Amino acid sequence: LKSNPSNNEEKEAQTQLTKSDELQRLHSQALSAYQQEDYEAAISLLDEILAVCVWDAELRELRAECYIKEGEPSKAISDLKAAAKLKNDNTEAFYKISRIYYQLGDHELSLSEVRECLKLDQDHKQCFSLYKQVKKLNKQIESAEELIREGRYEDAISKYNSVMKTEPEVPIYSTRAKERICHCLSKNQQATEAIKLCTEVLQLEPTNVNALKDRAEAYLLEDMYEE
Repeated sequence: LKSNPSNNEEKEAQTQLTKSDELQRLHSQALSAYQQEDYEAAISLLDEILAVCVWDAELRELRAECYIKEGEPSKAISDLKAAAKLKNDNTEAFYKISRIYYQLGDHELSLSEVRECLKLDQDHKQCFSLYKQVKKLNKQIESAEELIREGRYEDAISKYNSVMKTEPEVPIYSTRAKERICHCLSKNQQATEAIKLCTEVLQLEPTNVNALKDRAEAYLLEDMYEE
């Protein structure tokens, strides 16, 4: 502009410089809010910046971290997926997406995302460790479901007990395993055990339709029609 001034260009440049300064200020505030663990404020500030800087992968990753802390995993996944596309070889984003899916109990999507990480870097320690865990769990669940389809309920119960041993830290897998064991017990005419286990699941998830149906079947076996 100094070498070739013109009114229109100068006005535009001044506007953009002002906007740039404003975004820098918002960025500093967002980082400060994040460091002070005020994630809601950080998200609000990052929303403003990302409305302009749409293609900034690092800002999206930061907002994803805030969403995780605020207990909004689906929004975090959305930002991390964008960050994985915007930045080359973004193994970290794939790792984080896989971990979130895993924590949510979606082992199949978790496996798919961690494989993307390993495609980029087969020696990535965190991704490889997670991959081994998810693959093992995924295999056990698939095997248990196959046994249920074949009507081999005792074997399926044993397999779902293995699932709970494989992943004792993430509660959703234990709950799902108990739900499926209750189903097997009910189908296997083991009504008393089925009622006990289904009740345990329903204390954790009162609206679990599968557990309600299986407990109803077990009550029928015991002639407990009111229940």
